[in-house]
Amino acid sequence: MSELSQIVQFLCTGVTIGSIYAMVGMGFTMIYNATGIINFAQGEFVMLGGLIMVSLTSSAHIPMPLGFFITVICVMLIGALFERCAIYPLKKPSVLTLIIITLAGSIIAKGVAMLVWGKQTYSLPHFSGDTPLIIAGAAILPQTLWILGILCCVVYGLSLFFNRTMLGKAMRACAVNPIAASLIGINVRYMVLLSFALSAALGAVAGICITPMLLMEFDRGALLGLKGFCAAALGGLGHSGGAVVAGLLIGIFESFGSGYLSSAYKDAIALIVLLAVLLLRPSGLFGSVEQNKLKDF
Repeated sequence: MSELSQIVQFLCTGVTIGSIYAMVGMGFTMIYNATGIINFAQGEFVMLGGLIMVSLTSSAHIPMPLGFFITVICVMLIGALFERCAIYPLKKPSVLTLIIITLAGSIIAKGVAMLVWGKQTYSLPHFSGDTPLIIAGAAILPQTLWILGILCCVVYGLSLFFNRTMLGKAMRACAVNPIAASLIGINVRYMVLLSFALSAALGAVAGICITPMLLMEFDRGALLGLKGFCAAALGGLGHSGGAVVAGLLIGIFESFGSGYLSSAYKDAIALIVLLAVLLLRPSGLFGSVEQNKLKDF
């Protein structure tokens, strides 16, 4: 394989996995904007999306398009149930308390997944076959194009939602100033519930898209959640567009690092990049949190 082919191959691989980090990172920023906390259960939504999709398509033999939508709805309900049971009953909890609750939710979700699906590794068929496309000497799987297309649809859909709908504008108002939003009649608690449901849906979509390529098991969500958090923090917490850009950058750095250095450093690269940026620019690549809350939407 020529040098150009290697570069194209590493770039496509990095963009593919980076798109998944971007979707997970957007889920982090959505909940952060609504509550001011980091939801460390976000990675488990990714895991549940992949495993529920496997059960629906492989065990129940539901067609993949229908299984996709059913899976997203199921994980949305799980995210909403988590918020209603663990977050909603609390009266003025501290940020530390909320973070500990999300960590506990992550552990519980992982344990339940292990009981339901066991410790096996599951796979999904590629959405449109696994015959690679040859571009500049590099083999590009059709699933890569699906992932990029779905990421674009998610970004565009969220942009329309936050800019063109009253519900989306209400969420933006709560993100900027929840007290002022409540004074004009917006139900802030309901907006928090919606943010958990939407972030769970993003996680489910990411899990479904990546399972055909990386497989899925009960403990895979923690690492994907960590990479998504790195994307959210690197882009600037509260800035969804920044999470997308940072997720793609992390994926590309990982791919080139694995190819030219060693795959042993793959999981460390995201943390190294994050630490380097935060040392130089603690607010992330796209400025301060306060100035950027849902700015791009």
